[in-house]
Amino acid sequence: MKITRLYSDINGESHFEDIEIPLKDTGGIGTLSDIIPVTGMILRENPGDYFYDWHPAPRKQYIVMLEGMLVVEVSDGEKRTFPPGDILLVEDTEGKGHKSWVPDGNPRKSLFITIGD
Repeated sequence: MKITRLYSDINGESHFEDIEIPLKDTGGIGTLSDIIPVTGMILRENPGDYFYDWHPAPRKQYIVMLEGMLVVEVSDGEKRTFPPGDILLVEDTEGKGHKSWVPDGNPRKSLFITIGD
């Protein structure tokens, strides 16, 4: 399963990376990844005018897009749009960070799954 990783390099610049989470065939119930250890869950809603300027992530976390869209820009200038169903692994807890906004004026719902403390 392909997900997007957002990370900071040693100079504090943030970047995107496409990564593949391996899945194993488990027969009748489909394909599954290995267990990924997590520490918590946060449910989040953003209004249609949401805009959050440059910031590092407060913690390492997965963001699962449930409803609406989100645009994220990293410090190397790349922008990506994440629609419902996309998964983003956010690891840029230091450095310049990223900025994010809702592109279409519609509210967004997402699930944050925290990693570590």
